[in-house]
Amino acid sequence: MAWAIIDTSVYVGHWERGLHDDLLAEVRKGFVIRHSAVVLSELRRGARTREAERRVAGLFRLAQPCWEPSVSDWWEAGHLIRSVGDAEGWETAKRRDFQNDALIGLTARRQGAVVVTANWRDFDVLAEELGITVIGP
Repeated sequence: MAWAIIDTSVYVGHWERGLHDDLLAEVRKGFVIRHSAVVLSELRRGARTREAERRVAGLFRLAQPCWEPSVSDWWEAGHLIRSVGDAEGWETAKRRDFQNDALIGLTARRQGAVVVTANWRDFDVLAEELGITVIGP
């Protein structure tokens, strides 16, 4: 069976706006879901209500095994962010925002996983640069 990492954008859309039910059902049928330490950190950072904190904490407890970026992923992310950012003319803030997506993409590539996202702008770039498969709504 194939592996999948669900990106922060899908969790947020599902939890806050009730989106992506069909997508998540299909992913559960066709993939073994593995969680990204980067995604879990992003979710925790954004959990501003008690309910959101409980939801993220529950996901963290269930998220085993949890995949994390390796030292080489961090190293490659620096190069990737610089080269893509220079080509696109990105300011520092955009490069900083792109870093987590790059780390998720690099982890997915190393593990042979698909990324499930609603953030097409950044993950289309990563799919092209890293040769990863990206799916979503």
